[in-house]
Amino acid sequence: MSTTIIAAPRVASTRSVLGAGAVATVVASAATPVVAAAGRAAGISLDIAGAPIPVLGFANLTAFFSLIGLVLAVVLSRTARRPRRTFVRTTVVLTVLSLVPDVIVDAAPATKALLMLTHLVAAAIVIPAVARRLAA
Repeated sequence: MSTTIIAAPRVASTRSVLGAGAVATVVASAATPVVAAAGRAAGISLDIAGAPIPVLGFANLTAFFSLIGLVLAVVLSRTARRPRRTFVRTTVVLTVLSLVPDVIVDAAPATKALLMLTHLVAAAIVIPAVARRLAA
C-alpha cells in the first residue's frame, strides 16, 4: 500500500508580510528622494505647474502608498486563492496606472520622466519584497 502525502498550501503569516513590507517601505522611501535629488542635481526641474515638489515629498508619498500595498497584501494573503500572483498582477496594474498623472501633468518632459522613474523604483523595491512572502 502506498501513501500519498499532500502538503498543505503555505500560508504567509501576517507578521512575515508586514515585516518584509516595512523594510521594503523604508528602503523605497529612502530611494525615491535620492532619485529625485539626483535628477535635480542633473538639472531636471521638479516643478509641476510652476510649483516645486519638495524632495522629501517623494519619501512621504512612497511610504503612504507602500503601506496601502501592504494592507492589500495582507488582505490577499487571507482571501485570494493565489495571493502572490494576485498581488503582483494587481500592483503592476496599479503601478502602470500611477504613471498616468505623470504623463498628463503640466511639467517638462524630463520632469515627467523623472516622476515616472521614482514610481518604478519604488515598485521595483516593494513589490518583489512583499510578493516573496506571499503564498504562491
